[in-house]
This record gives sequence, C-alpha cells and structure tokens, in this order.
Amino acid sequence: MQSKVLRFTEGWRLALRNARAQAAEMVIAPGDAEGGPDNEHKGADQWLFVVDGTGTATVNGRKRRLKKGMLLLIDRRDRHEIRNTSKKLLRTLNFYVPPAFKARGAPLPAGKSE
Repeated sequence: MQSKVLRFTEGWRLALRNARAQAAEMVIAPGDAEGGPDNEHKGADQWLFVVDGTGTATVNGRKRRLKKGMLLLIDRRDRHEIRNTSKKLLRTLNFYVPPAFKARGAPLPAGKSE
C-alpha cells in the first residue's frame, strides 16, 4: 500500500505510481499554462480533476471551461493545454493510465514503463 499527503504547491510533480497508473499534482499560477499545441501523451490517458480554481482546457483545438469539482478525460494522443484564467491558483489532481512519466517527470515513450 502507498499513501502520500498532497501539498498542491506550485508546479507539477508525481505523487504515487505503480506499474499500471500514476498520480500527479499540478498547480498553475494565474495566467500561466501547462502543455500547448504539441503537448500529448502518446501512450496514456490523462484524467484531470480540478481541486480548486478555474481555467480552460484546450483539447485538439476545442476549449472547455474548468472549475472546482470538474473531472476531465484527455485521451491518449490528444493535444492539450491547461490554462489558469483566474486570479488564484488552479490546482488539479491528474491520473495517467498507464503511466506517462518516469520517476523524475520525463515523458515515457508509448507502451514503455520504467
């Protein structure tokens, strides 16, 4: 069994992982964004849960407003950006199935594990 207290300080960091999935906390400052027009996870779906704040998700060119309590599924290979559109921090909890990143945060190639 694994457990961790999440702090949701600024930035992106892996929280927990096993061979089948991983969780990461992401905090985006007002006006900032993570990802971009070429950002994708080749081998993993991303489940993004908004813990606090508001923003927008642009997935394959389509925009969706984000707010506290919202759950968003970004399918593997979908190009996406998450942007904070508010004056306070945007905090999200992200799950990647299967894992999308190495322990230090570098992307994993599709179908590979660490």
